[in-house]
Amino acid sequence: MNIFGIGLPEMAVIMVVALLVFGPKKLPEIGRSLGKAIRGFQDASKEFENEFKREAQQIEESIKMNAELESAKNSPEQANKEKENTPTPSEPG
Repeated sequence: MNIFGIGLPEMAVIMVVALLVFGPKKLPEIGRSLGKAIRGFQDASKEFENEFKREAQQIEESIKMNAELESAKNSPEQANKEKENTPTPSEPG
């Protein structure tokens, strides 16, 4: 078992030191506070990720709409150019 590069023996030493420093009555309270802080960080991280994805999706949609508008603008102009460049059939003589 290796958490953050800390093995089981090191984790046991840290727990014993924490027990001696804070005492058995404060340790559960500190554990709860630490757990809530980690949970809050995870929630904030997920919210940031979701917001980032929403913004990226909006940018993609905006780019697609702009490309479609440009394409629609250019289509009539290209059609007119093609008509001008198309040779007219010669009249039978």
